[in-house]
Amino acid sequence: QVQLVESGGGLVQAGGSLRLSCAASGQTFSNYAMGWFRQAPGKEREFVGRISRIGGITSYTDSVKGRFTISRDNAKNTVYLQMNSLKPEDTALYYCAATILVSRNPTEYPYWGQGTQVTISS
Repeated sequence: QVQLVESGGGLVQAGGSLRLSCAASGQTFSNYAMGWFRQAPGKEREFVGRISRIGGITSYTDSVKGRFTISRDNAKNTVYLQMNSLKPEDTALYYCAATILVSRNPTEYPYWGQGTQVTISS
């Protein structure tokens, strides 16, 4: 089992920045690739980005490329989502998730945090 706890959400104006953190506990953190997902009201959960187990490979959904950056510190069992140039359409509940697979599909992530709310005002 892997337990995940997100933090860092909040309310910011459009154009601002936030950094989300996701702290992991339980099994060996570096055994898992980590993903960030988000879900806005009335919409399906969508893939934001992912990072490989060691951190050398990242991928992002097109709408956040160039604005969001995922990193991880395996010594601290933590993964980060740096979000810059935020837009109102980035408003959502943001989740981190863990998997042993290479995937953007949320159904292939067995471990999830509780989510942290990000709200961007225009």
